[in-house]
Amino acid sequence: MEFDNLHQLLRSLYDEMIPLSNDMAAVAKGLAGLGALFFISLKVWQALSRAEPIDVYPLLRPFALGICIMFFPTIVLGTINAVLSPVVQGTHSILEGQVLDLNDLQAKKDLLEHEAMLRNPETAYLVSDEEFDRQLEELGWSPSDLATISGMYLERGMYNMEQSIRNWFRELLEILFQAAALVVDTIRTFFLIVLSILGPVAFAISVWDGFQSTLTQWITRYISIYLWLPVADLFSAMLAKIQVLIVEKDIQMLSDPTFIPDTSNTIYTIFMIIGIVGYFTIPTVTGWIIQAGGAGNFTRNVNQTAMKAGNIASAGGGAATGNIGGQLLK
Repeated sequence: MEFDNLHQLLRSLYDEMIPLSNDMAAVAKGLAGLGALFFISLKVWQALSRAEPIDVYPLLRPFALGICIMFFPTIVLGTINAVLSPVVQGTHSILEGQVLDLNDLQAKKDLLEHEAMLRNPETAYLVSDEEFDRQLEELGWSPSDLATISGMYLERGMYNMEQSIRNWFRELLEILFQAAALVVDTIRTFFLIVLSILGPVAFAISVWDGFQSTLTQWITRYISIYLWLPVADLFSAMLAKIQVLIVEKDIQMLSDPTFIPDTSNTIYTIFMIIGIVGYFTIPTVTGWIIQAGGAGNFTRNVNQTAMKAGNIASAGGGAATGNIGGQLLK
């Protein structure tokens, strides 16, 4: 099974697990109903004890949360996924475009490298069986020719072994790169499933007075984790674009008939290692995209500043009043 099929399997798993949130909705309804009873009773009692009119608007919050709990997969998950799905599709299309360009350029580069090796008499027999056989036919059976033939076989064997080791290491890094992407996607799917199934309970808890931030935190975490996949696609697209630029530069140099190519693929290996490490920074990056509580902190700071200014003004007014009173006494 290919890695792309595994990613599709995770998408199907998420879609199949979403209906399980309906099972938790029954528990959440009772919890939310009890919380709404205490919430409304407390607000009404506070208004009556202060002889103030009852503000009906805040009392509608438990009813709105109750509707969200009753139709959680449709109203909550359906709305959030519908809004964020275009972001996922857009970043994935960017990645596919870069990968297609890279594959075409890589095939062109491999062909030019093969032609460049054939142009060099010292390396042509390493990559071409016909050239190797032709050079063997030109040699005789003298001791010097036999030594040359043995050296050619040895050098060709060493070249093939070296290429095999490099290709093996390159394939290992590609597997690790794909595995890192699969690990991030698997953890993302697990977190989304847990948040989706237990989402009704989080909404029900937010009905209780003092736990209102639970709703904001749940939405923040769900969106942040949902964005792991778009950020991963953008990271992969960036690496693919870097490799495209490197391959284009190599193709430009291979166009020179006197250029001798380097088949070590060192730069490619370095960027594969960077990609493996970079995949595990995706949760940190998505945490920078969306954060909750910023407006509340700003409001709290403004209130504290206003209170300090009021205290200073009160202190200044009291001092001025004392001075005026002293002058009147005199």
